[in-house]
Amino acid sequence: MRAIRPDRATRTLALLLLLVMALAACGSAATGQLSNVGSAVDRGGSGAGTGAAAPGATTGPKQPGGDGVGAVDDAKIVRTGTMELQVEDVPAAIRIARDAIRGLGGYVGASSTRNDGDQPYATVTYRIPADRWEEALDALRGLNGQTRKVVGEETQAVEVTGQVIDLEARIRNLRSSETALQGIAAGATRVADVLEVQNQLTAVRGQIEQLDAQLNDLQDRAGFATMTVTYSVSILAVEVAAQSWDPAAIVDEATGSLISVLQALAGAGIWLAIVWLPVIVVLSVVAGAFVWLLRRFGVLRRDRAVAPPLPAGE
Repeated sequence: MRAIRPDRATRTLALLLLLVMALAACGSAATGQLSNVGSAVDRGGSGAGTGAAAPGATTGPKQPGGDGVGAVDDAKIVRTGTMELQVEDVPAAIRIARDAIRGLGGYVGASSTRNDGDQPYATVTYRIPADRWEEALDALRGLNGQTRKVVGEETQAVEVTGQVIDLEARIRNLRSSETALQGIAAGATRVADVLEVQNQLTAVRGQIEQLDAQLNDLQDRAGFATMTVTYSVSILAVEVAAQSWDPAAIVDEATGSLISVLQALAGAGIWLAIVWLPVIVVLSVVAGAFVWLLRRFGVLRRDRAVAPPLPAGE
């Protein structure tokens, strides 16, 4: 019987490990169905007819007779947007917008500035509490009179309620598996069994950390919306026309063109004097000698002038 006990202990440990792994697998499979949940889930458990909202719903009153929280309270929505503004003064507009966003509980996530000639441009990313989103949009559109024109505005809303619920359930199941593995490790006596359990614990804890990071990121993006605003100075058409005409630049351009023409003529003269003139002289000498030889040997003869005949009777 003593020779059989280690085998029984090993089989028992292996069975427990299989049960833990099956628990984790079942939890993942079960929670995978939660990703199809709509905008909210009834946490009170009053019944399927009164607890769940239709998919995609983000607003609506609480169902009568139910104890759960309404869909509006449970919905997790990630809001993002971009806005392009023409303002009187870019630095002043940035300061006003920063103070307004801070007053709503938000903060500046990132910013960049550049100058295109004399025109400043700036891009600022704001993180805004989700429940103050509309107030922030109104504040950015106005900026205490600094905004001349809202050139463009685009917003998006993506619901992540199902993803949050799925991640929370998977983390709970993995923590249960972690607790079970810790109990198995405490009762293991063989080194091989302890190492096997520790490997399983390491894998489970790695999954928990990964899912925790995903959950925290989703909750952060759902709790704080992101708005990226581009600031530029509005310029009137008359100002643009006046700034585009520069007599000094025109004089410089004309002078440069004249110099280019003179340089081209001088270059052509140099080519003519150094290259083409000697070639023309040589060709002329050769042609003259050839004609002289032809005449010398009588191949070519000059036609002598013949006097016209005298009229009859003279």
